[in-house]
Amino acid sequence: MTAVVGELAPDFTLAGSNGEIVKLSNYRGKNVVLYFYPKDMTPGCTTEACDFRDQYESFSGLNAVILGVSPDPLNRHEKFIEKYDLPFVLLADEDHQVAEAYDVWKLKKNFGKEYMGIERATFIINKEGKLVKEWRKVKVKGHVEEALQFIEDNLS
Repeated sequence: MTAVVGELAPDFTLAGSNGEIVKLSNYRGKNVVLYFYPKDMTPGCTTEACDFRDQYESFSGLNAVILGVSPDPLNRHEKFIEKYDLPFVLLADEDHQVAEAYDVWKLKKNFGKEYMGIERATFIINKEGKLVKEWRKVKVKGHVEEALQFIEDNLS
């Protein structure tokens, strides 16, 4: 099952940084900001996570939950959360099954090397579990504000 705007978002179960097993469908009744990022502790990913952190109260005020997903293991997520005081759950998609379901596991090129990795993307899932908006190949600057504005304008 692949993520398609206008359809139910692919459900998944992943280990969360909160020590719990997180199932997307458990968030029915809330808007979900599901964001995929390549790697903890890297410059772009840190900026994006801190932008979500800084707007956390605004998202919460719109009945929205933020879930960050990367292939990093939980112990790395925990260090990332501690270092930057992140108030939301990060999910460990080590086998990239969820990234594949959302079609963000891509061939990437960096300094002439090719490898598989996460393409930065954000998905907004409404209270009924339907995927209502996606941003692919996200540029970090201004993105979190754009996601917040979308929820404010369409889902609040």
